[in-house]
Amino acid sequence: MGWPTDLKDMEAGMAPTDTTIPAPRNGPDPGRGAADAASRWQALGAPQRIRDTLFDAAAIESSEHYERSVENFIGTAKVPLGLAGPLRIAGDHAAGDYYLPLATTEAALVASYSRGAKLITDAGGCRASVLDEGVTRSPMFAFSDIGQTCRFVAWVCDARTTIDGIARSTTRHGRLIRIDPVIEGNHVYLDFVFTTGDASGQNIVTFATDAICRYIVDNSPIRPLHHFVEANHSGDKKASARSLFGVRGRRVSAEVTIPAELVRRTLHTDVARMTDYWRAAVIGGVLSGTIGVQGHYANGLAALFIACGQDVACVAEAAIGVTRFEADSSGNLYAAVTLPNVIVGTVGGGTGLPSPRACLELLGVVDRGRAPALAEICAGLALAGELSIVGALCADEFSAAHLRLARGRNATSPDSGKQP
Repeated sequence: MGWPTDLKDMEAGMAPTDTTIPAPRNGPDPGRGAADAASRWQALGAPQRIRDTLFDAAAIESSEHYERSVENFIGTAKVPLGLAGPLRIAGDHAAGDYYLPLATTEAALVASYSRGAKLITDAGGCRASVLDEGVTRSPMFAFSDIGQTCRFVAWVCDARTTIDGIARSTTRHGRLIRIDPVIEGNHVYLDFVFTTGDASGQNIVTFATDAICRYIVDNSPIRPLHHFVEANHSGDKKASARSLFGVRGRRVSAEVTIPAELVRRTLHTDVARMTDYWRAAVIGGVLSGTIGVQGHYANGLAALFIACGQDVACVAEAAIGVTRFEADSSGNLYAAVTLPNVIVGTVGGGTGLPSPRACLELLGVVDRGRAPALAEICAGLALAGELSIVGALCADEFSAAHLRLARGRNATSPDSGKQP
């Protein structure tokens, strides 16, 4: 029996060597990561060259770290890592020149962000600030009628002190700061808003909310018919209109003023064309129904998230926001970005894995007290990306840059055969 070509074979337990793939254990078993992975490779029967690529010496050496982050561990995926910068930030938490590790397979991305970062640095740096903080989890409780929902909400408000204590009992770092009830007929959504210290906080808020829900079900004088610990109201891992106006993670903004001559020299365009493009992009965003108006926050954020061990799926909510370009009274370019959902951490999750920790060390944001700085770095990165991509579009260099960097420096135009 050969290496499986149909995923259904694996789902049915039909491993290529007529053995089953060893199931994930109930939590990591120190010292067993490499052995379990080797057993899975034996069961897979895959060619040795594939095994050697994914389960190399570095993966074997660090297997005990990796098995805490993934089930059925068999190795590591390698993504190219590039360096953008320097990016000068004068933030409330991040201050200095930063070289940004970006993990991506998209040619031209690092070059573009590096150009934008250097432009900001040459202009004296960007200012950045964390404006708000909060991670939500939103359970739903169902009742017989709207009268019950209203009485239930009143009871929850009266029980706030007890609920706070229950939340504190589940975490050393998380704090419940607000409960926002939303009534929809005989349903109630309770938006529990937490601070989560230096962790991104997804698990913190889930565990705390679960404990609160159990208390509510056991003690509420108005017993719910049923409930769910999360009912899709929090905005978790998705773009949503409500998160644009609120916060999930950290709401952060960055701004810079670029002298007109620097725009011409670096971006090969002028301030008037940059602002013309911004107005066109705003209308384009409105017509297409985007949540916020921005060019490509997701490119830089995804690359930084992968490099630094963040939950990459959170880019779905982190990559919304507003970019604004204006000419100031002196004819220089004012540029600002606001991202309401930068959900990042410097502890927990994947931040302790070897490569992510090295990248966080490179940024100087390892461990406690540094998550706000990482959020401000994210905003500065987004600002750099917006300036560079708009500059390329305004200078009519966007396509040529991708063609040159993605297909090689001697690439020709696919249409004309001429050098771009």
